[in-house]
Amino acid sequence: MAALALGWMVVAVWRFRGSKRAASDGGTKRSRAWVLGLALSTFLVVDGALLVGSEGYLRDVLWNLDVPAKDPRTVRIEINAHQWSWEARYAGEDGRFNTPDDVVTWNDLRVPAGVPVWVQLVSTDVVHGFSLPNFRVKLDAIPGRVNQTWFRAAREGAWEVACYQHCGTSHYRMRGELRALSAEAYAAWLREAGRQAVQAYDVDDSAAHWGWEWKAP
Repeated sequence: MAALALGWMVVAVWRFRGSKRAASDGGTKRSRAWVLGLALSTFLVVDGALLVGSEGYLRDVLWNLDVPAKDPRTVRIEINAHQWSWEARYAGEDGRFNTPDDVVTWNDLRVPAGVPVWVQLVSTDVVHGFSLPNFRVKLDAIPGRVNQTWFRAAREGAWEVACYQHCGTSHYRMRGELRALSAEAYAAWLREAGRQAVQAYDVDDSAAHWGWEWKAP
C-alpha cells in the first residue's frame, strides 16, 4: 500500500511539474482555526486512547512481575531443561513435588485457560532459554539455579515452546507444545495422569526423581 501511494505521488509530481501554482491567501483565520482544532481533536482522541491503553497493558501485563502466589487457582509447574527437551513436573493430589503421584511430561505442557501458571525452571547441563513466543515469555534455564516466571493463557489453544539459547548441535530439536485446556478437561487429564504415575512409580529410578521442594517467592 505504501509503495502504491508513493508511486502515485511520483506520477502526479511528474505529470503536473509544469503547472502554475494556484494563488492562495492561506485562508481566513476562522478556517485555519477550524482545521487546526479538528487536527488536534483527532490527535487527542486517537493517540490519547492508544496511550491510555498502552499504559494499562504495560502496567498489568508486561511490567507485572509479581507472581500470583496467593491465587488459589494458580497452577505450579517445575521444568527441567536439558539437551534437548523440556521435562515438566506437576504436583499430584497431595500438592507436593517429587512424590509418587507427580505427573511428568516431555515437551508437553498442559495448563487450564484463564488461570495463572507459575513456572520454576532449572537446567541439568547447559544454559537454555525457555520461551513462549506467543505469550512474550522468555526465561533463562541455568544449571544450579531455580528461576521463575508466570503467565496466563487467555483462551484454549496450542502454542510453541521454544529454546532461544543455542544449546548444542541439536538445539533446533528443542521444541515443545503448550496446550491450554478448559478447566474441566485439565482437571480430568491431571487426575488420570496422576493415577497412572502412581502405578508406574519406581523408587529405584533415581533419574526420574529430579523434582525439588517448591521455592516460595
